[in-house]
Amino acid sequence: MSYVAPVKDMLFNIAHLAGLEQVAAMPGFEDAGLETAQAVLEEAARFNQEVLAPLNWDGDVKPSSWKDGVVTTTAGFKQAYVQFAEAGWQGLQHPADYGGQGLPKTIGAACIEMVNSANMSFALCPLLTDGAIEALLTAGSDDLKAIYLENLVSGKWTGTMNLTEPQAGSDLAMVRSRAEPQPDGSYKVFGTKIFITYGEHDMAENIVHLVLARVSGAPEGVKGISLFVVPKFMVNADGSVGARNDVHCVSIEHKLGIKASPTAVLQYGDNGGAVGYLVGQENRGLEYMFIMMNAARYAVGVQGIAIAERAYQKAVSFARERVQSRPVDGSIKASAPIIHHPDVKRMLMTMRALTEGCRAMASVAAAAYDAAHHHTDAEVRKQNQAFYEYLVPLVKGYSTEMSLEVTSLGVQVHGGMGFIEETGAAQYYRDARILPIYEGTTAIQANDLVGRKTSRDGGQTALAIAAQVEATEKALLGQGSDDAKAMARRLGATRAAFVDVVQFVADQSKGSPNAVFAGSVPYLMLAGNLMAGWQLARAMLVALEQLAAGSDAAFMQAKVTTARFYADHILTRAPGMRDAIVEGSNSVNALALDAY
Repeated sequence: MSYVAPVKDMLFNIAHLAGLEQVAAMPGFEDAGLETAQAVLEEAARFNQEVLAPLNWDGDVKPSSWKDGVVTTTAGFKQAYVQFAEAGWQGLQHPADYGGQGLPKTIGAACIEMVNSANMSFALCPLLTDGAIEALLTAGSDDLKAIYLENLVSGKWTGTMNLTEPQAGSDLAMVRSRAEPQPDGSYKVFGTKIFITYGEHDMAENIVHLVLARVSGAPEGVKGISLFVVPKFMVNADGSVGARNDVHCVSIEHKLGIKASPTAVLQYGDNGGAVGYLVGQENRGLEYMFIMMNAARYAVGVQGIAIAERAYQKAVSFARERVQSRPVDGSIKASAPIIHHPDVKRMLMTMRALTEGCRAMASVAAAAYDAAHHHTDAEVRKQNQAFYEYLVPLVKGYSTEMSLEVTSLGVQVHGGMGFIEETGAAQYYRDARILPIYEGTTAIQANDLVGRKTSRDGGQTALAIAAQVEATEKALLGQGSDDAKAMARRLGATRAAFVDVVQFVADQSKGSPNAVFAGSVPYLMLAGNLMAGWQLARAMLVALEQLAAGSDAAFMQAKVTTARFYADHILTRAPGMRDAIVEGSNSVNALALDAY
């Protein structure tokens, strides 16, 4: 089946969980109410369903290719990108001052999910451009902004993020690319960068590389890294594209998935040095790069939700059509579509509940981002910034790990046919596998959650969130239905497990770091489980109110049922995770290294 964007579910989240009307009351977002959101999402759905989704299969079987330094993307990608840029999708949530539409992230995140569901390999190009735009907006000089931002926001040019080197994966202290100052204020950049998404391609007029390198004489370690703009083509005084810069693609990777997205090895400075321009101040490059990385981490989490949605739709379609065996209850006397079988329903409901829970969590996080940047009250901005920063590693880590479970279940629903490439189910599983790895592995997200987001403030942010969850439990108990009571009970048990873990992390991080970090990823997964379940609990409350009012009964009942399933089958994982984290660290660290 082809992709159908879940616009109704997205609008439900935006309206009832993210609170778009409150976002639209903030300065700059006055025209971004629900009517605007619906119009934008419906147009995004049309574009992604009709233009990008049909190219997804072709990109997997006929991926981007490299020859003599030139990368050719899958047939149709270049034309689709032109349409994407001309329609203004790249600038959707970027400032109007640079040609963007200035819409809130609350709306933009839903559109980003659609692009990734339709064609994840394609979506990676604008994803990296978004990060480059954010970095230049925050740290770029007026001259750099004037030269590059309008062309990036329009999609005329694309952006990349250059961190990784052959000897320096996640350990950026080992970066060895160097930059030599020039009399005119520019720099000459030398080095090799690997795993550069869309580092070379044929879809746009120019590529703007943001590159980490060390200026001569800089301190060792991360404190000596600077950030540079290095364009593929030099930019003339009149803004036109000029001569080729000294940066070249020497190969692209052959990968398990996202095959249409060219992952480049870039060589800087083989012919005298690539011309680069300093972003911000020397030796503060990692600080600026984190702006790109945080934007990308949230976006990669949305990719996990997107690929899970696509796998779920594929599995449901197959389950409705595949005839195998009689139902165990005897309701049909002949072989029936497998969607009648209880275990297939269990798998489909797991896929659905996980996807909807993570989508709701990401939508709420987006609204917190908007409030952190645009609310008129400084204290509200501060609170939302802390909430958003706590959620980012969960959106990235939990949603991408979730996508592996969901896409694997998608293959399982297909049975043996899922193992056959021609059915298409395997592509989603393969594409999803990179998501918990790039832009910081799940362990790196978990280290951030433990260190910066929990230990640093003694767990206060996490415990404040837990108090909000408890308020939702009370609202559920006050509602009175059996589903609401069950959700309250499961949510309460998960919250209690979460609080125990937060206190363990806050108390033991300094004295017993090995014990805490042995459970860092399980802590992230427990926290993500709770945050997604909390949002589905809030959705249940809304849906029960709507049902009582006689509004959209089928959709609202499905919301209640999905939330109840999440409570019974996914929130129930939390107590065991708590025990593994708080009581299980010794067995993680006990085995002698030479016994592995």
